[in-house]
Amino acid sequence: MVERDDDEVDLGISLETIATIVDNARALQVKEPGEAEQLSEDDDSEAALLQNDPGDMTEDALRAFINDLNEDEQAALIALAWVGRGDYDASEWEEALRLARERGEGRDTAEYLLSMDMLGDLLAEGVAAFGLSIEDADR
Repeated sequence: MVERDDDEVDLGISLETIATIVDNARALQVKEPGEAEQLSEDDDSEAALLQNDPGDMTEDALRAFINDLNEDEQAALIALAWVGRGDYDASEWEEALRLARERGEGRDTAEYLLSMDMLGDLLAEGVAAFGLSIEDADR
């Protein structure tokens, strides 16, 4: 855990938004396309259970959700993923955020983030580096 002053770090994005992205990124990671034959044979099969639920966000919807965030929120997501991956630690937040803004300018943030293996876990680890938990977020 990171030692902090009494002032909480402003991540530049709400914990609820991060939690939404984490939940949906994790859901997309575990889903695999199933065989149509398997699905028709047994709606309770593992393949059927791994299919998109109508309430789940699709990859396209998650992409749009991320790209609809403002530039500061997108930079914060990139920086959190970097912290979660171990490229930076919480004490280097301002540097990570600055670099994320510079590198993210004019690029497709969702494309970059969704190309990361285990994005949901990286973001959750990034949040945890600040002593926060996505489990505390309202969903």
